[in-house]
Amino acid sequence: MTQDEAAMDAGAVTPSGTQPEGKPENGVAVAFGRQLKLLRVRAGLDRVEFGKRLGYAAQSVASFEQGRRIPQPEFVDKADRLLEAGGLLMALKEELARSQYPAFFRDMARLEARAAAMSVYAVNAVPGLLQTEEYARAVFQMERPLLEDDVIEQRLEARMVRQDIFNRTPVPLLSFVIEEAVLRRPIGGKQILRNTLEQILLTGQLRSVEVQVMPTDREDSAGLGGPFALIDTDKEQRIAYAEVQSDSRLYTGTRKVRELEARYGILRSQALTPAESSALIVKLIGET
Repeated sequence: MTQDEAAMDAGAVTPSGTQPEGKPENGVAVAFGRQLKLLRVRAGLDRVEFGKRLGYAAQSVASFEQGRRIPQPEFVDKADRLLEAGGLLMALKEELARSQYPAFFRDMARLEARAAAMSVYAVNAVPGLLQTEEYARAVFQMERPLLEDDVIEQRLEARMVRQDIFNRTPVPLLSFVIEEAVLRRPIGGKQILRNTLEQILLTGQLRSVEVQVMPTDREDSAGLGGPFALIDTDKEQRIAYAEVQSDSRLYTGTRKVRELEARYGILRSQALTPAESSALIVKLIGET
């Protein structure tokens, strides 16, 4: 066994990066923007006329060309056809979609979008897949250093798109264990928390979803090591993901993944059952 293989078996990690999203140094967005501008100029269109034909303001076109904003897939498709780019712009769609996320989350977003199953342990905030739009906005507004308004909107849109996972076919199996304190923390205010609890309750009723709450008064907890997720990929591989302070790791090594698998199993046994968890959430809604 080579040193690299030994490291992999011991629990090798892949750092996902820490560069912030939505900035001019977003290489994919900058590359797309340059191609877009070259093709637009070649077609003899100014930004006003080009935007008008696609249904976008000239200011939005400028933001796309300068790499300051990530265009939506429909814009890319329309621009490619209008500029007769022959698929050049559309070829960047997948990478553009990934670049909407913070750099540290991009690999996880790619795995999540194709996951066959996923297990999530949450200790700080409601998992992104269960957040309402207003809750997610409040979370982004609390980021420090402060995020620019356009970055907040970009991240918000990307987070909401992630929730399409509930409508996928075949539908992935999703398990969540959430600390009770998370469900009591009024991020954004009590009404936003109430709306979010109602969404969690409704989502938990899906046959493909199980939501369990870890009571605060539990004397034993296997979750002191912090939040993490387990992803079963469409290639029948299990990967673990951990994130803290805008830094993240993907674990592919057998030893580390098995360790977190065992930990998640213990967490599920320590948490309330799905039915008990639903009852607690209903109670919390009444108290909010």
